Amino acid sequence: MSARPTRILTGITTSGTPHLGNYAGAIRPALVSAQSADVENFYFLADYHALVKCGDPARVQRSTLEIAATWLACGLDPAKVWFYRQSDIPEIPELMWFLTCVAGKGLLNRAHAYKAAVDKNRAEGEDDDAGITGGLYMYPVLMAADILIFNADKVPVGRDQIQHIEMARDFGQRFNHLYGEHFVLPEVVIEESVATLPGLDGRKMSKSYDNTIPLFAPPAELKKLIMGIVTDSRMPGEAKDTSDSALFQLYQAFSTPEETAAMREAFAQGIGWGDAKQQLFEQIDRQVAPMREKYEALIAKPDAIEAILRDGAARLRARYATPALAELRRAVGLRDLSVVAAQAVPERRHKRALPTFKQYREADGKFYFKLMQGDRELLVSLGFDSPREAGQQIAVMKTGEAGSAYVLSPGVGAEDVAAALAAFRDDAQD
Repeated sequence: MSARPTRILTGITTSGTPHLGNYAGAIRPALVSAQSADVENFYFLADYHALVKCGDPARVQRSTLEIAATWLACGLDPAKVWFYRQSDIPEIPELMWFLTCVAGKGLLNRAHAYKAAVDKNRAEGEDDDAGITGGLYMYPVLMAADILIFNADKVPVGRDQIQHIEMARDFGQRFNHLYGEHFVLPEVVIEESVATLPGLDGRKMSKSYDNTIPLFAPPAELKKLIMGIVTDSRMPGEAKDTSDSALFQLYQAFSTPEETAAMREAFAQGIGWGDAKQQLFEQIDRQVAPMREKYEALIAKPDAIEAILRDGAARLRARYATPALAELRRAVGLRDLSVVAAQAVPERRHKRALPTFKQYREADGKFYFKLMQGDRELLVSLGFDSPREAGQQIAVMKTGEAGSAYVLSPGVGAEDVAAALAAFRDDAQD
């Protein structure tokens, strides 16, 4: 049997107008990978994620339309890839709940977005969690569900999103440990040259910073925005540094290696900022113009885009999501009771849950153990000089011999300990 194709999953949050950073960092690399015969691509509109960041329903709807039209205009073929809207796959939020039940709160506490919000509150003298929603806190779990529901092998993201993929791996691994091997653990994919594209002010291009350049802005608006990119005060004729230049990084993202090398040399020779910006505008507009025309035609037909998204979700649910959730529900115990009732009842009696010994070391340097029956503490041992000695005493007690190297916990009688130790003896005989 041949191995299945590598699954690559890409999504964009529907909370704003697609910009050059979305195109260079996500859309373009995803479309390149779609040309590979041994790859299965999943592209989705992350409208559930948008609700965390955007409280404007009209904006979420408009953004969903704009992003869908953008991908189609850029060359995505919905007949050859999986193209869908996140909210059309109800199995995703259900899986999110399963993952929530295995996600460590300590790990969620360390999520960058949550920590940044807490730090901001502290700096402003507010309560740590002031204004922080459960949606922001649980964002990484929803993202993990997006990825794990389809067992994506690779997820292209910017460097600021690497932690989310690592968290998805953690949640998937914990679920696998508890319920069996159900999830593939995803890997991060980063295109180094465009992983984080700078915006107008030099920071990461992001709707949150209001520093974006819309992908399909009219030529006049595109030129005006590019001419407004922040640069330093070096004059024409003065050599300019490419390493911290947002303008150069943008040019590089839309250029061949040869064109990039030529611009790097122009920087070294002291090209004027106005000339450099003009070249950047021409470079971007040359690539965007054909797609802009297709986009404008698509955006005028929202019904056709809606039909494409619904069809993609219906086919994807039937092929993957619904069968996957049926298996995951069975794995966690959400099962058809009539099927359980029809099963033959084993003739051998059910064993009682065994009590447990818990070993630990105290501040005095000695080693101790406790005997627990569920949440009830039955006894605490005396101190031992080594963990081996403590383990040897536990082994003896599991044979049913109580010995005397312990003290009973309050409210516990000798008969309680004898009954607990008898359970170990009976289990060994079975």
